[in-house]
Amino acid sequence: MADILPDCRAKQPTKVIKGTLGAFRLNMVPVYCGNCGVSGPLVPMENMTFAFWLCKKCEKFGAIAGTMQMPDEVFWAKVKEAEIEKYERELNPAETAEALKDGDSILSKLARDRPRFK
Repeated sequence: MADILPDCRAKQPTKVIKGTLGAFRLNMVPVYCGNCGVSGPLVPMENMTFAFWLCKKCEKFGAIAGTMQMPDEVFWAKVKEAEIEKYERELNPAETAEALKDGDSILSKLARDRPRFK
């Protein structure tokens, strides 16, 4: 299995910048290089589960694409695998919601263990 890309945002953001995107006002946080840690671009603080970035200097060390995966991709692959193992098929959204209501179901356990940015 491929390695998981690191989230390049600070776990406890101390530098929140208020910005605008057209008519929208956004709270933005910096992203840091996944290799050397240099400060980089800003990304929206809300509604993001993951951000990865490499600076120009570190990009020259080789391509990462295809060798690593984003955490959400790994999570949803585990969900699909668990559904097929337990139910012998992928569940539709209503069935998934019903399975999540049961705190002891495999899907509930996966959902509790899912990494989150706070």
